[in-house]
Amino acid sequence: MINKLKSGVVLCLMVCVMSGCASGISHTIAPDYNQGAIRLIALAPVDNKTEDAQAARLLREGILEALYFKGYPRIPLSMIDEKLTQHRDRNEDNSKSGIPPEVIGKLLGVDAVMCCSLLEWDTSFISMYAPTTVSVSLELKDAGTGATLWSSKYRVVDRHYDFTRKRLELKACQSYEPAIREIICETFTSLPDGPDFVGKPPPEKKFWKIW
Repeated sequence: MINKLKSGVVLCLMVCVMSGCASGISHTIAPDYNQGAIRLIALAPVDNKTEDAQAARLLREGILEALYFKGYPRIPLSMIDEKLTQHRDRNEDNSKSGIPPEVIGKLLGVDAVMCCSLLEWDTSFISMYAPTTVSVSLELKDAGTGATLWSSKYRVVDRHYDFTRKRLELKACQSYEPAIREIICETFTSLPDGPDFVGKPPPEKKFWKIW
């Protein structure tokens, strides 16, 4: 399932890049983002506001692939989690609150930390109607200062109609992966490309550098 999601996310982002579409999704970006030389981004564990651990895992895997496609080196999630666990054990921190980006930056030697919150992951069944709602918020934090470099939020509502509860449940289950792909694709089109992005044009050559 995760491999299928990865392929779908990459394909979705490729279509967005090739079509040259700009994100109409609400987002914020620091004016001096490109001056910060952001290259290494650590993807923090998902702040899961739902009861579905599998959903958070799918979302995190999809975001990791999207970051890599955008030109940011892939930092293994297992390594990130191991470092964070070691930090919590050393500091006897059993709280559920996330570790500040400045601390993560020191632990991993990264430039920024991507924080993700899974806000909704739910289907409501009303007679022959069942809307599936998935919403996510993303924030890219500077690993040195904790300031927000980029943020975006998106909500998908997929509406299903059928005559039986069983068929509605099946349709709802099948809609979660497409919803994640849509969320990642729409939000990441506004995230600036990383230094390793393969779709970037070659640097412009000044005439005095030709000789």
